[in-house]
Amino acid sequence: MKPFVPQLVYIEPKALEYPLGRELKQKFEEMNIEIRETTSHNQIRGLPGDNDFQRYRVAKSTLVIGIRKTLKFDTSKPSAEYAIPLATGCMGHCHYCYLQTTLGSKPYIRSYVNLEDIFEAAEKYMNERKPEITRFEAACTSDIVGIDHLTHSLKKTIEFFGQKEFGLLRFVTKFHHVDHLLDAKHNGRTRFRFSINSRYVIKNFEPGTSSFDERIEAARKVAAAGYPLGFIVAPIYIHEDWKAGYLELFERLSESLQGMDLSNLTFELIQHRFTAPAKRVIQKNYPKSKLELDEGKRKYKWGRYGIGKYVYPNEEAADLESTIRGYIDRFFPKSEVQYFT
Repeated sequence: MKPFVPQLVYIEPKALEYPLGRELKQKFEEMNIEIRETTSHNQIRGLPGDNDFQRYRVAKSTLVIGIRKTLKFDTSKPSAEYAIPLATGCMGHCHYCYLQTTLGSKPYIRSYVNLEDIFEAAEKYMNERKPEITRFEAACTSDIVGIDHLTHSLKKTIEFFGQKEFGLLRFVTKFHHVDHLLDAKHNGRTRFRFSINSRYVIKNFEPGTSSFDERIEAARKVAAAGYPLGFIVAPIYIHEDWKAGYLELFERLSESLQGMDLSNLTFELIQHRFTAPAKRVIQKNYPKSKLELDEGKRKYKWGRYGIGKYVYPNEEAADLESTIRGYIDRFFPKSEVQYFT
């Protein structure tokens, strides 16, 4: 899979007050990519396309260069204490993605160039909690690796945390374009995680992302570069012969990681869930999706901001958790399962 290249770039004028903003403008000019100015991402109008379906796909390949105005970080439990906001949106087309809830009407990708402001805010959060370690999640609202070959914001953030005694960075990706990150001075303070799933889920629900084999090849590279490694199995999804499908996943993963030091390996397990707003967006933009979105087969669970989510009933969720934990115990007995949710 080729690295992402935006079809269209918008630049907020204030972004050009920052070195990274000017650098990216020059880069995209040299790449002959159409650049438009916008006073704010909220003012973007007139994306190419004859209908909403086409405009949605153009938006997913549109990059907005701007500044992060809100420097109050959201919490990011259970993966970290805080989400560090480097970007918003994703070029992937995963049918189940939770960004369908939060970005439904504005699915374009935003990259923030005021990194110094963001780092200063992160420093304050670390100082408030020290001597406790504060973990920051960089992939809450985007797949940051998917655009970092263009922006290098993530690389700068990795090196920022590499110098911090009381902070750790973590992020997850479905993309394999990691070569520029291999020489980053991370000092073991960034956990690099990859999203993995059964063949059925990747084939049917994850278009526009790197293949399983590409992700695992990238995982071997980052582990060889000294990064702590992790995998997120998400969403764990009940499909026909799902137990056999996930068993095969862990067999392939174990075979692919032969000969590597896996003593510091982590897993995070997240069952499939959806919200009512996400269901509407998914059915509109992926009308032929096989994704099961029947509220009658689910349990309603209260969510943040008053938006509840539909998860598997207790008995099915317990079966998912025990099955996947059993596979991990079997193939990766030295690893840590950090949570199931």
